[in-house]
Order: sequence, then structure tokens, then C-alpha cells
Amino acid sequence: MSTSPSGPEYDAWKEAYDATKKRDVPFETMSGVPVDAVYGDAPYPGQYPFTRGVHASMYRSRLWTMRMFAGFGTAEDTNARFKELLRSGSTGLSTAFDMPTLMGRDSSSPWALGEVGRAGVAVDTLADMEDLFADINLGDVSTSMTINGPAATVLAMYVAVAEKTGVEVNQLRGTIQNDILKEYQAQKEYIYPPRPSMRIVTDMVKYTTAKMPMFNPVSISGYHIREAGSTAAQELAFTLANGFAYVEAALAEGQDVNEFGKRLSFFFNSHSDFFEEIGKFRAARRIWARWMKERYGATDERAMLCRFHTQTAGVSLTAQQPEINIARVAIQALAGALGGTQSLHTDSYDEALALPTEKAARIALRTQQIVAHETGVTHVADPLGGSPYVEWMTDEMERQAEEIFAHLDDLGNGSILEGCYVGIENGYFVGEIADSAYRFEREVNAGRRIVVGVNDFTEGDEGEGELLRIDAAVEDYQLKRLESIKQERDSDAVAASLTQLTADAADPTINLMPAILEATKAYATLEEIAAAMEKEFGTYVEKAIV
Repeated sequence: MSTSPSGPEYDAWKEAYDATKKRDVPFETMSGVPVDAVYGDAPYPGQYPFTRGVHASMYRSRLWTMRMFAGFGTAEDTNARFKELLRSGSTGLSTAFDMPTLMGRDSSSPWALGEVGRAGVAVDTLADMEDLFADINLGDVSTSMTINGPAATVLAMYVAVAEKTGVEVNQLRGTIQNDILKEYQAQKEYIYPPRPSMRIVTDMVKYTTAKMPMFNPVSISGYHIREAGSTAAQELAFTLANGFAYVEAALAEGQDVNEFGKRLSFFFNSHSDFFEEIGKFRAARRIWARWMKERYGATDERAMLCRFHTQTAGVSLTAQQPEINIARVAIQALAGALGGTQSLHTDSYDEALALPTEKAARIALRTQQIVAHETGVTHVADPLGGSPYVEWMTDEMERQAEEIFAHLDDLGNGSILEGCYVGIENGYFVGEIADSAYRFEREVNAGRRIVVGVNDFTEGDEGEGELLRIDAAVEDYQLKRLESIKQERDSDAVAASLTQLTADAADPTINLMPAILEATKAYATLEEIAAAMEKEFGTYVEKAIV
């Protein structure tokens, strides 16, 4: 470091840095100038409150996980895409499910007509999950699954596949989104009312904490809040507030914050306002660490870490001149890297038009690889730390977020969890996001905010290129597949498992995961399992906000 630092904080950082194994690459510029691992003053990366990063050595030891989102058609179709991404250098899998699956409905449901396999992969039973991960060693890969309402069932299917293929459950690595609060606020893929849904979440946290120490049972997601139209500060605040709510729910059940806190992870959007995004990421780590320590009593620093996945902003992609989305994605990916993300998904340039083609997905992955291996940003932790603008932006993001926390605390009479419930019920979250989305759209429509290719620089739009199209035969195949499984399974075992699940749902002292796992192993369908819990929990209908 150019300033020849000293003192106890530097000594502690240096000890932690030296203890980590480094990647075998030259930590120098392209011209051969050596660069230090960190510049500036304490606190250093890996030190509370972790503004500068969650690890002392950051990307010098390990690059972020390159986790490309994939899912379409049948389980076999997506399995082939998974294998192609792994061959191309992806270091983690990320699963997109179709809309019926996300809503806890089978492909045979009237709700599913025309949607099977369209926006992701169709998964009705354990048989589909077996096909989805066929010939992929679940002990060797980290898998993310973006699903919320029926998340417990999908996790149970994943566990069952591991057991069937000889992989110890405690070796499974990855994340299931399972962030039900943001569904009521932004994405609307819920099944049950908020309170029983929170019970399922806390049951999953307890189950994975005990049996799956390397698996994250909740990925608290600001991504969809931002996609719905929020500002960066709202995304930050609503996401962390939801995180605080999950912490309070787990604490109320007597769980140890120093244990379940290590299992929580986050999922943020990386949009196009470069410095605002970097400030948001840095502020997120600082806020989370401080609240976990000061408000919720965490003493283990690993329980204070805001570890997060980042995805570039799908809402920023344009159908006009889609190739220029490659540039947008590259800039957003760079912001994620400079902000210290732990894993990253880069959107494909054609996603404003359809699910990505294999070529587009490969370009998106190559974009990450260029950022990681050609730009030099991975040589130094928090390269923009100390910049007056970046530090101001970090402080400003924190200030705005704290104002929102104070409002939710007031709504909940001193409880962020209750404040989130009230904010869902009275339309606070929906209204704030809607107002922000409307303001942005007005600025675009008035020409005050330029979107290249949309309201300026519009020449050169050559229309659609090659797109991925899902054949109607996919739905026919999936329906026949589902019917075949129903005929082959033990109907008595299915009925018994579903009866037990409903009984367990009636007793709040019983963890629901074992019963869900048994129903899954009996090849009960996603919708049958959801319906068994609906008998006790009911379903949620959003109130009209006027």
C-alpha cells in the first residue's frame, strides 16, 4: 500500500489476507506495474462493518461465482443448457422456473394453459427434478433456485435428488430464493397469506441450519423490487427491512442469530447508474452488519456479513436495437464487481424479446469473464473506496434507507417484522414502488431521461434476430409426463403423506420440512403439496389499494 499503513487494524487485515490462498495470476497492471491488495484507510476489507468487502483478500483469492440463469421448456431441455454453460466456464447453476411452477400449480392446471415451459422450466414432481439435474453431480456444483411460494417443495425435491444420487445432504451448496415478503410487495408470486408463509420460511431456515450448513435457505431479494420500478434506495431499504423481518421471525422462534444469520444471503439488481449502484452495494454491507450486531445481538462476524448475488437489470434491456444491451450489461456487471458481489448473473441481450438463445447466453457469460480476467478490477479490493463521490453516495444510500427503516419501525410499533406486515396490508410498499416507476416513465416519455435506442438515437433498429421459441409440443409432453407419473406412483403413499402434511400444518410447533420431503419422495405433485397446506393456511388475495 502506497501510504505504508500501520496499526492494529492493518495488522489484523494483513494477517487475514496472508492466511488466504491466492489465485495464481500476476497482480499487476497490463504494463507490468505491481498493485497492492487494498488502498486507503481502515476499516479494511473483511473488517466490521464490511463496507469494503466481506473478505480480506476479496477476488485475489476467489472470483465471484459466475451463475447464469437458465430454464426453459422441459427438464431435459434445461439440463442440456446447464451442461453447455458448465462447459463454457460457468461456475454455478441458476434455475428459472415457469410461471405455473412459480405459482405452485401443476402443468395440468387451468392456470397453466399456454404457460408451460415458457418463462422457465416446468417442474411438477420429483421426476422432473431428477431429469433437471441428470448427470450433474450436486456435490460439485453450487445451485441457485429462484422460487418463493412453493420454495419448500422445490428444496425438498433437490434434497431428494441428492439422496437418490448418493450425495450427502450436508454437502449441498447453493441458495433458494424463498423471499416471500417481497412477493407481496413486488412480484406477486405467493400462495398463502404472509404469516403462514413466514412460518414456512422459518421452518426452512431451521431445517437447513441443522442439516445443510453450506446452503442458503433465503436469498433476500431486492432484484424484483427494482424491476418493479423502485429507486436504488428503496431497493436497498425494502430488501434489508425484509431481511430484518426474517431475523425477527427466527428470533421469535428461539433460533440463534449467530447460527441462522450465517445462512442468510441477498440478491440485488445492478442497474445503469454506475456509481449509485456501487454506493448501494457498499451501504448494504455496512447497514446489515451494524443492525445485526447492535439491534439483533449477533456476536459472530460471519452472521453480520451481507453476502449477495447480483443480476444485471433485466428491466433496462430494450427490444429496440437489442445488440446494444451487451454494452448495458457489461457496465452493470462492472458495477457489481466493483461493489464486491459474491456471485453474478449477466442478462442476455435478447431477453427483452424472449428467453435467451444459447449464443446470447454464452455472450453474457463471456462478458463476466472479460470483467474478471481482462480489466484488472479483481486485483484490488474496493478499488473505488476513498473516492469522495463514492463515499458520499454510500452515505446517501444509507441515509435514505434509514429513513425508510424508521417509518417501518413506527408502523410496527418497534418491530420491523410487524412493520412489513402492515406495509403489505396498507399498500405502502406497492404505492412507493408505483410512484417511483411512474416518475421514471414520465421522465423517459418527456425525453428528459435518455434511453438509447428508445427515445433517442433510434436509427439502426433492424428488428428481431434469431429468438428462442418454445414449441407447443412442450406442453403436450409435460402433460403426458405428469399423467404417467401419477399412474406409476403409489397413490396410497401419496394420500398418506398429504394427510400428514395437512396435520403438521395445523400444529405450529412442528417443522413442515420433513412432511414436505416425504410427500415429495412419494411423487406428490407441486400443486397437491400446496393444496395440502392451503387446507390449513388458506390462500392470499391482494386487497385493492385506492
